[in-house]
Amino acid sequence: MRTDIDNRVLHFANIILKEKSTVRDVARIVGYSKSTVHKDLTERLKKIDVEKYERVRNLLEYNKNIRHIRGGMSTKHKYQIS
Repeated sequence: MRTDIDNRVLHFANIILKEKSTVRDVARIVGYSKSTVHKDLTERLKKIDVEKYERVRNLLEYNKNIRHIRGGMSTKHKYQIS
């Protein structure tokens, strides 16, 4: 794999782990599509750094498990302001 892609993947992984953020947040920060960020974190990272991949995978799984709560809070916030 090319080193520029490897560096990009590691950069994405470091951001998501440091900020404890979502794929959408990372995509917004770095200016890539969420599809690219997701593919880099779920497929390419595994080939580069397995330990970091496991930590990212656990965070992605956590985000997936609580996304219904985030959606509910977003809706609640939307109607409280209006």
